[in-house]
Order: sequence, then C-alpha cells, then structure tokens
Amino acid sequence: MASGLEEKRRIDKKQFRDHLATVSQEGNRNWIYPKKPDGRFYNARSVVAVLLLIFFFSGPFITIGGNPLLLVNILERKFVIFGVAFWPQDLHLLVFGMLSFILFIVLFTAVFGRLFCGWACPQTIFMEMVFRRIEYWIEGDAAAQIRLNKGPWNFEKIRKKVFKHSIFYGMAFLISNMFLAYIIGKDQLFEIITDPPSEHVAGLSIMIIFSGVFYGVFAFMREQVCHFVCPYGRMQSVMLDNNSINVMYDYVRGEERVTVKDRHQVREGKATLADLGFTENQAFGDCIDCYQCVKVCPMGIDIRNGTQLECVHCTACIDACDTVMDKIDKPRGLIRYSSENLIKGTDRKIWNPRVMGYSAVLVLLFSIFTYLMATRPDTETTILREPGTLYQKISEVQYSNIYNVTVLNKTFEPIDIEIRLESPQGELVSLGNVSSVGSQNSAEGRFLVKLNQDQLDGLSTELIFGVYSGNDKIETITSGFLGPAN
Repeated sequence: MASGLEEKRRIDKKQFRDHLATVSQEGNRNWIYPKKPDGRFYNARSVVAVLLLIFFFSGPFITIGGNPLLLVNILERKFVIFGVAFWPQDLHLLVFGMLSFILFIVLFTAVFGRLFCGWACPQTIFMEMVFRRIEYWIEGDAAAQIRLNKGPWNFEKIRKKVFKHSIFYGMAFLISNMFLAYIIGKDQLFEIITDPPSEHVAGLSIMIIFSGVFYGVFAFMREQVCHFVCPYGRMQSVMLDNNSINVMYDYVRGEERVTVKDRHQVREGKATLADLGFTENQAFGDCIDCYQCVKVCPMGIDIRNGTQLECVHCTACIDACDTVMDKIDKPRGLIRYSSENLIKGTDRKIWNPRVMGYSAVLVLLFSIFTYLMATRPDTETTILREPGTLYQKISEVQYSNIYNVTVLNKTFEPIDIEIRLESPQGELVSLGNVSSVGSQNSAEGRFLVKLNQDQLDGLSTELIFGVYSGNDKIETITSGFLGPAN
C-alpha cells in the first residue's frame, strides 16, 4: 500500500511536466470542464471584467476633443491613440512607445507574475467572463455539461447546443464588429451596417471570416490558445524568479496531503501512518487532497505541482481552496498570491539587480518617448528639388530650380500655410503652391526659386525655407539649389 502511494506522489510531483492536461496519452484532446468558480477573487475579477468590457464596447464612441480615443487604421495609415494622431512619419514614436509598453509588461511580470493574464487579458475576459458564463447558464455546471455531452442526441441536447452556439456566434460577430470599429472608425462602420450588403461585399465577407475565427477560438480552441498560440506564457519562464508574485500552493504548510477519510482512520485507530505511506515522525499537512483546486481550473492543471506554463493566474483555485479551508476550520491562504521565497520563509527582495536593470531601461525609453512626443511638430514639410531636372538659365546672371513641396498636417484642425525663402534672399514663384492643409491630411504643390549668380555657391547652394502659419513660424526646412559650375 505504501509503495503505491509513494509512486502516485512521485508521478504527481515530478512527472507532471511530461504531458499536457488537455492531451491524452493517445494524443487526443482532453476537453476541460471547469467547475464554476465562486469567491472573493472571482467577484473582484468580475467587477474588473465588467469595467474592461464597458471600456471595450464604448471605446469606438469615446472622443477626446472630437477625436477618437483609439483608431488603428492600417489600410489608410491613420493611427489615433488617446486622441493623438500618428502618421507613418511618426513611426519612431510608435517604436519607442511600443518598446516602453513591452518593457513595462516585462517589468510588471518580473515583480507580479502573470497578473495581466488572469485579470485583464482579452482572451481570459471573453472566455471566462462571457462565453463560459453563457455556457453555465445554458448547459449547467461541469457535471451537467459532461452528462449532456456524453448523452444521446435527443431534442433537449440539440436545443441546448443550437441555442448555445448561436449565441456564441452572435457574440463573436459583435466582438468582430467592435474590433473593426477600432480599425476603420465608428462612422465607416455605421455606413457598412446601414448600406445594402451588396455595396460592401468584401467588407462583409471579411467580417464573417473574422467572426468565424473568434467563434472557433471561444467555442472550441479555448485554453489551447494560451497553450500554443499566445507567446506570453512561454516568455514568462525567463521573466519570473523566486521573488516574483504568483498564484502558489504553500507546500510547506500543505504537505503531506492526506484525505479527510484517511485522517479519520488514523485518529480512530483503523489505520497507521505506515499504512498511509508515512514514517512515524511525519505530520499531516493542511491539504486534504480534495482536488477542488483542479476541478475549477480552466487550464486543467494541478497548482499543487508548482508554477506551470499553463497557469494564467485566474485565482479560481484560491477561491476553491479557501472555501474548503473554511469548512475544515483551517486558515485561508493554502493557495494564495505569494513567491517562492516567501513560501520557503526567506526574505523577498523585490529590488533585485534584474528589476533594477529593467527599471533603468524603461525609464530611459519612456523619457525618450516623452521628449519626442513633447517636441513633435504639428506639421511635417518636405521640400525637394524636382527629380530629373537641371537648373534653368533665365538670364545671364539669374538661374532657377523647380521644387516639389509636401505638407502633412498631423492635427485635427485645418492649417493655412505660407512658405518663404529665408536664405539666400532670392525670389519664390508659385506654380500651384500649398496654401492650406486639411485636418489629418496632406497637400502637395510646386514652386520656382530664382537666384542671382552672385548668390550661388558652386554646384550646390543651401536654401533655407520657413514654413509659416499666419505670423507663426512652425518649421524650418533646408534644401539644395543646383547651379552651374564656376
């Protein structure tokens, strides 16, 4: 008897990493039926999820100064983040901003573990707080779902399955439309919705495809997305250390695991410690091996085996274990937010060299990003000599070059533009020059520059142009003037 229990513990504690809970030994999919969670953490996560869902569904309709809160129009190369417009010319700003955000995630994970995955990840929010709740409402808790799926295809099963998957696809279609609103804007989305479908066949086809993808993710792939698609879970292994906060099982307090039945047998003298595979000096831990933490896990893992790649820190196991601890008059926190060093009773050093390094680089990147944002001009002007042309000789002492000008207006207001030649003192003749630029738009024009021979400096002479809006100088642009050799 002892050897059997020892073998079970050996497999649980050492060989659990050799296989996935969602894959059988034959390579087939093990469908996960998590028990519906309940408790303080689940309630707190529900509040956070509601707030995030409200933000997601209302985001396309929120404006800042008349500008959209968030717009990522890749097709037209228009980007608006928190009411600030970005153009392809601002790629360096987006790069520094994205690098700062990624490094913040790395730093946050190094200190607080995968808190983002359990509390704010869109996959977790939609799966656990929307689609899973719909499934509980229609098919019941885990045991009822198992009975339904194993039962025959009668009228009741067909009715529930059709009803559930119809709602699933409807939700996926709604989510796809909201993501589309973040790409093309709410106004264009309303046009597609209100116009006849024949006028937007391509857009409607794309929406149906994307809706099918979302439906497949939440109806069938589910936790497999976290296992095989999302890179963040695999990145965590290089971000976490013994000081990182994670959802952890207190093995010091919980081991050795003994069921309530075996505890009673020992107390009543019906079994000895040796019968249970223990030595005489071993004591029972607080874990009663009830498997409630496993039954509620949406990833199908056993948190008692330690920090694992599959764990998304959803806290369902914490709530389940706390409920059991209350019932057996043990203190809560057998499974809790903690770190490996805290579990072992050593000091937790948050400010370690790795965290200091991450913080220093993050401060540097964010400082650069802030400086670039603060000094970013409202317009961006390009003045280039017309390609493929040489200088034109107007008279014995005067020459001219033709220039193309492009003015990009990054603001949400139209701007009046005037281009002046500031050095050297030549003559600027409009050939259809730019006089105004619309909001979030660009304008192109051409003009002629005339210089006297005594103003030329060899083959190439530097020109300095001032770009004005009214009496305010908004840019200084340099270009070159091609002249004859001396």
